[in-house]
Amino acid sequence: MSVRICRKMCIYTTRYRNVSAATTYPSDPLGPTGSQIYMTGFTPSKPYNALPKLPPAVDLETKSVLKKCASVHAALAALKERGRRIPDQTVLVNAIPIMEAKDSSAIENIVTTSDALFRDASLKDDSDADPATKEASRYRSALHHGFQALANRPITTRMAVDICAELKGVDLDVRSVPGTKLTNTITGDVIYTPPEGEVLLRELLGNWERFLNDATEIDPVVRMAVGHYQFEAIHPFIDGNGRTGRVINILFLIQQGLLDLPTLYLSRYILGNRADYYRLLLEVTTKRAWEPWILYILDGVETTARWTTAKIGAVYDLIDATVAYVRDAAPKIYTRELVDVIFTQPYSRIQNVVDRGLGHREKASRDLKHLVALGVLREVKVGREKLFLNVRYAALLGNDANTFTPFAKIEHASAAGHRKTERRAAP
Repeated sequence: MSVRICRKMCIYTTRYRNVSAATTYPSDPLGPTGSQIYMTGFTPSKPYNALPKLPPAVDLETKSVLKKCASVHAALAALKERGRRIPDQTVLVNAIPIMEAKDSSAIENIVTTSDALFRDASLKDDSDADPATKEASRYRSALHHGFQALANRPITTRMAVDICAELKGVDLDVRSVPGTKLTNTITGDVIYTPPEGEVLLRELLGNWERFLNDATEIDPVVRMAVGHYQFEAIHPFIDGNGRTGRVINILFLIQQGLLDLPTLYLSRYILGNRADYYRLLLEVTTKRAWEPWILYILDGVETTARWTTAKIGAVYDLIDATVAYVRDAAPKIYTRELVDVIFTQPYSRIQNVVDRGLGHREKASRDLKHLVALGVLREVKVGREKLFLNVRYAALLGNDANTFTPFAKIEHASAAGHRKTERRAAP
C-alpha cells in the first residue's frame, strides 16, 4: 500500500497495488442507483461518517463462530505452552516478530527479506539497510514497545497513536484534515472513504477501545476480529493503519492472556490470503457480512498458531542439537550461555558475547571463529563490522520446512583408539 498526498487540496489517497477490482470487490458496488451499497448507507466516494459503533447489531457468536473459537483457543494454548519450553525467551521475542514484521509490511507492498531484517536487528544504529528494510524493522520495534506498554495500561487510542508513530518514524496523531480515500491502483476507482473530522474519529476510537476492553461477554478472539475491522474502517491515520491494526491484534491476545509473548505470526496467513482479507473487510461495510470476516480471522489465528507452534518446536530441537554438537566438538569453549548468544539473533556480534560476560573481545572472537570452523556459524563482513550467522537457525526461520541439516557426528578419541587397536589385532 502506498499513500499519495496532495497537500494543496488536502487529498490523501491510499492506493492498493496488485488488487483486482473484478475479483476482490463487487462488480457493481454501487448497485442500480449508484447511491448505496446493499442499503448500508455507504457510498465509496463519500466519507463514511455513519460507520456504526460497536458492538454490531447482529449475532457475532453464531454456531459456526463458536465452534471455530474452540479450536482457536486450543491452538493458542498449545502455542503458549510450546513457547514456555524455550529457556531463553529472547529467542522467541527476537525471531518471530521479525518474521511477522516482514509479512505485515509485505501486505502493504513494503518488500524486504528475512536476512536483511536479521542483519538490521543485529547492527542496529550501525545498519545501512535500505528504506524498505528500515520501515519493516520499525514494525518489530512498534510491536516490542506496545508489548512493554501493556504492562502498564490496556490497549487505548493513545497506544494506537504511539504504535503508528513508531511504525512511520515520525510524530503523528489522529487525522484532522479531510480528503483520505482508498483507491484501486489498477482502475483508479475509489473503494472506500473513511470517516472525517477529528472529533468524530476520536469518538469512534473511544467506542472501539471500550468494546475491546469492556465487552467481556464476547469471546476475546471474536472481539479481536470485530475490533480489527472497526479500526481499519475508522482509518484514523493518514498511513500505517493496516500495520498498526495488525500489531494491536497480537497485543490484544496478550492482554487477554491467550499469549505470553508476541509470537503469533498472523501476517503470514493474511499475506497468503490477501485478496480475501480486503474483500471480506469491504463486505462487512457493504453487506454487514460479519460471520465470513470473523471466520476468516479465526482461521488465520488457528492456522498460524499451529504453524508457529511447529516452528518453535523445531527451534527447540535445533538448540538442543547445537548444544550437544558444540559440547562434544569443542568442549574447551563450550558453555550453554555461548550457545544461547548465537540463538538470541540469527546474526551475532563479538560484542554480544562480551556483553554476556563470556570473556573479553579477543576470547569472544576466538570462540566465534571456532564455531565458524565447526560449521555452526558463518562469518560475514558488513562494512567494518564482522557478523556471525547461525546458518541452520537462519535457514529454519526463513522457510516453511521445520527441518535442519544435521551436524556431523563427532568421533571421540577413546572410541577411535579402540577401533585402531582392534584393527591391529585382527589377523
